[in-house]
Formats: sequence, C-alpha cells, structure tokens
Amino acid sequence: MAVDFASEIQNLRTTMASVREVTDLTSLEAQIADLEKQASAPDLWDDPDTAQGVTSALSRANHERDRILAMDTRIDDLEALVELGQEEDDADTLAEAESELAKVAKAVSQLEVRTLLSGEYDEREAVVTIRAGAGGVDAADFAEMLMRMYLRWAERHGYPTKVMDTSYAEEAGLKSATFEVNVPYAYGNLSVEGGTHRLVRISPFDNQGRRQTSFAAVEVIPLIESTDSIDIPDNDLKIDVFRSSGPGGQSVNTTDSAVRMTHIPTGIVVSMQNEKSQIQNRAAALRVMQSRLLLQKQAEEAAERKELAGDVKASWGDQMRSYVLNPYQMVKDLRTEHETGNPSAVFDGEIDQFIEAGIRWRIEEAKSED
Repeated sequence: MAVDFASEIQNLRTTMASVREVTDLTSLEAQIADLEKQASAPDLWDDPDTAQGVTSALSRANHERDRILAMDTRIDDLEALVELGQEEDDADTLAEAESELAKVAKAVSQLEVRTLLSGEYDEREAVVTIRAGAGGVDAADFAEMLMRMYLRWAERHGYPTKVMDTSYAEEAGLKSATFEVNVPYAYGNLSVEGGTHRLVRISPFDNQGRRQTSFAAVEVIPLIESTDSIDIPDNDLKIDVFRSSGPGGQSVNTTDSAVRMTHIPTGIVVSMQNEKSQIQNRAAALRVMQSRLLLQKQAEEAAERKELAGDVKASWGDQMRSYVLNPYQMVKDLRTEHETGNPSAVFDGEIDQFIEAGIRWRIEEAKSED
C-alpha cells in the first residue's frame, strides 16, 4: 500500500508543535542568552562550583534547542524529497523518502519522549550499577552481558561513558560494575531500566546442557552535582583501601589505590578502583555515595506521600524484563508488555524502544495514581 506522505508529514509537524510548546523555545532562547552572558563573565571561574553549574546548564539548553531545530529542518528536507519524487514520478526517490520518513518518525518519537522527562533529576547524567543475582556463574555472565548492552546503547548514540568500578567473578563475568553515562537526560532515560532482569538460556557453563534461569539487578541513580545539598558527616563514613584487581582476582595495581566507602547509618557501600589514585577513587566514591543518598531521600519522601495518601502499591521497578534464549527467542518487558524476538540486537544495545515504552508507561502509571 502506498505511503500517505502528506498525512505522515502532517502528523510529524503536529507532534513537533507539541514538543515546541512543552519546551517553550522562546523561554529557552532567553535562558541561553542569559547563561551565555554569565559564562562570558571574566570572573566566572573564581567560583568553580558556580562556573560548573553555569556551563552545564548552558550545554543542556543548547543541546535541547539544537535537537528541536535540527528536527524541523529534517522534516522540511523530507517534504522537499517527497515533492521531488512525486513531480518526477521517480520510484527510487520515493523509496528513499519512505526510508527517511521511518527514520524521522523514530527520531520525532524519541524527542517527544524527552518532553515527558520532567522529573526532578531527569535531566541529570546517570550512574548505573549492575549486580549479579541468583544463578551462580550464569548470573555473573548475565551481569556482564547487561553492562555491555548499556555501553553499546550509549556508544550507538555517541554518549560518553566512564567505567568507575568492576568486581570480577572468579569463573566468568562480573559480581558488580558501576559506570557513568555523561550526557544530559541520561538518568531520565535509563531510570526506567532499574530493577531485576531475568535471563533464561541453555547454560554454557553446564556440561549437561541444562536450561538455567539467572538474575541481575540494575540500579540507576542521578549523578550528583556540586549544587546539591547532601552533606555527609565524616564520622558517618567508613573508608577502606585495597588493591585493584582484574578478572579472576588478578592484581592489576601494586598500591592500595582502590577505595571501599561505607555509609554507616544506612549500610550503603560504594567501591571505586578504576581511577589512577586513591584520592581520585575516594572523590568518585563520595560522589556516587551522595547520589545514592539523594535518591534514597527522594524515595523516602515519595513513600511517605504515598502512605499519607493510602497508596500501598508495590514499587514498579522490581522484576521488570525477561530475556529468553531457550526454548524460544524473546525479550519482553513485564511492565509495558513491549517485546521483540531478536535478543541478539537487544544485547547489542538496541533498547530504545524498551526505554521509550518504559517512560510512556511510567507517565501513565503516575496519572492513574493522581
């Protein structure tokens, strides 16, 4: 059936009109102008914390504006391509236009989802921690598969990442790993990935070839900023230092540069070993600790509000996705019902549709609770 280009392009323009309305480009331009004025002040870096806040805000604002303007241009170019193909009755040009239409529609949908990210910390960068759960060596291997999946997702989008800590399992895989995704709205996007992930497959570590179910936990927290007020008294922290290690417990550092930080009141533990010095690892651990305490504080406040409102629903982020490789091939999100029959693509980082579905699902859940 022939594509109704006029109708599809009109739908794209309608969606973009909604995106521009929510974003408020006029206010965004005024914000950018004000931030640029602040950023050009000769004494800006006299206060590094303020300077960091200004430059980060300017980067986010410019990124947001440029995404919208670039999308408007892509739709204009698509419409011109369609007109050319129709005027010339050129099947090749129309086929190219149909392909571009699919790409633009996907990009507009992702941009629309961005407008749904209005949570207090959604625009932050993200810290992701993956831990092996039940399932022995298969779970450790699964944790490593998930880490690669998220790093490949970031790579596909050109998002910078930084691995902060890796704790290797003895036989294969990871006990745990922590990494940052350093791009605006990384937390808003990846926060829907938090929860328990389940893998079903024929275990490559079982010499009898039996099917194995294993689990891994994904935690996503917003990256702390210097302007956030999370003060941790020194006597609330226990600091241990040790030597960094590689796969199989192999020592990769001859000095005690790795840091394990414990928050005594809550029992939260953060380990860092991928920086070059103990001072750097300590600073990185403190930042992640602050991020976790900030998110815990937010969760406690939300739970208190729900209790006051008489809401006793369980958290949405527990067991949330199954990856089945045997006896059939399927990845299915248990909250949104979104699924695909191509696990290989998912493990290679193609998870945008799951993230988008998760964000839309979370918005609907929030509406139903109001």
